Amino acid sequence: MNELDRALGLLDKARTPHDLFGGDPDEAARIYRRMARLMHPDATGGRTTHDFARLTALWRGYTGADAATVTTRRHSYRLGRRIAEGDLANIYEAHHDGDREVVVKMPRDPADGDLIEREAVALRQLPKDGQRRFLPYVPRLVETFRHRDPANGVQRRTNVLERLDGFHSLAEVRAAHPDGLDPRDAAWMWRRLLVALGFAHRAGVLHGAVLPDHVLIHPELHGLVLVDWCYSVPGCHAATDPSGRVPAMVDRYADWYPEEVPGRRPASPATDIFMATRCMTHLMADKAPRALRLFAKGCTLSAQNRRPSDAWRLLAELDEVLERLYGPRRFRPFHMPAVR
Repeated sequence: MNELDRALGLLDKARTPHDLFGGDPDEAARIYRRMARLMHPDATGGRTTHDFARLTALWRGYTGADAATVTTRRHSYRLGRRIAEGDLANIYEAHHDGDREVVVKMPRDPADGDLIEREAVALRQLPKDGQRRFLPYVPRLVETFRHRDPANGVQRRTNVLERLDGFHSLAEVRAAHPDGLDPRDAAWMWRRLLVALGFAHRAGVLHGAVLPDHVLIHPELHGLVLVDWCYSVPGCHAATDPSGRVPAMVDRYADWYPEEVPGRRPASPATDIFMATRCMTHLMADKAPRALRLFAKGCTLSAQNRRPSDAWRLLAELDEVLERLYGPRRFRPFHMPAVR
């Protein structure tokens, strides 16, 4: 692959100016000049005229001359930098109708639009059929729509979500505590994760991918939000998919799933509870006391029908174990180490 082909490949993958040019203005200018030289129609006999026009438009967006804006029937979103690269989608910071901060979730592969839509279905069902006081445990869906890429006409199902600030994933928490987290700190996270699942299950929604990257905690506020509902099984979706199966797996976590998921069998609340328990035992590593290890073992049995399936009842059982271990519940401050 020659230099021009590599540059065209990068241009094709870019959804926003920051995707292509990055965050360093000096480096961005160098990237633009190099790509402009390669793609200028005079240098290619006119075959890159369309590509050069798109490169120019992205550069204007990067420099603020023509900010990347997505407009729907309801709102407008001024797209900023890419802030995360999820399992199947890129997450962009954006300003909603000019002032409010949101995030825009856009799949890298348009074929994954059905999973983005599945998230939107779930995030609509949860506030409709669940108890409103537990809504802080899930992201708020601002809007879902089909976005047509002006450069190539490709349409992508896109979700806009309320931005979450000050949160860290359980993967980040585990990385900050390589020897394992103190079980007394893991306790409030475990409890809140069961609350999130109890809320979702009673609203008729299975999450389907309770993994460390999808569980976010707020250290100071002891908050928790369960994100990425793209793999969910919303009950109201049964008319279009009555299988009850988790629609896809996150490849890098393939060995975290209970056997019914790779076996393509219907999931249940016990499926989510299995994965939630794996998150917590991974978080504590070898620091979990025997009582918590035994509790976790009962939640991760291979036979789906032998596992607990009621998160609320399981929460009460966990509270009993924790009280025997540590006494009455009390607030325990938690802080993430400063990033160097």
